[in-house]
Amino acid sequence: MILTPTLNASLNAICGVLLCLAFIFIKTGRWRAHGYTMVLATIVSIVFLTCYLTYHIRHGEKSTALHPGILRDVYLVVLLPHLFLAVVMLPMIAMTLLRAYRRDWAAHTRISVPTFWIWLYVSATGVIVFFMLYHTALAT
Repeated sequence: MILTPTLNASLNAICGVLLCLAFIFIKTGRWRAHGYTMVLATIVSIVFLTCYLTYHIRHGEKSTALHPGILRDVYLVVLLPHLFLAVVMLPMIAMTLLRAYRRDWAAHTRISVPTFWIWLYVSATGVIVFFMLYHTALAT
């Protein structure tokens, strides 16, 4: 398997689409479709995290080599909350899935709402970070 930033961004985008579909499913009462879609989003996220970490262990990172300037500042403003929330969301996702597995729907609903929005934000900003780092003036 070829591990590239494009693959990682694609997995982030796919996860974001799956999260939106799951949101629609739960809002329209299609609980089974919601459950399957969330499991698939979790699997895609696990594959993303594995590919992301493997790529960066092999190739390092580019962010610290960026030249100072307004684009770098904007990039860091997007990147830093993305990274912080990416770490925060991991135990939240685990807790949400555990509560669903236990069929503790009240507790599941309480944690799933903030988890969904954080997870969606991290997926979307992951794609934005990719484009900023590899397809803008920062990429030079």
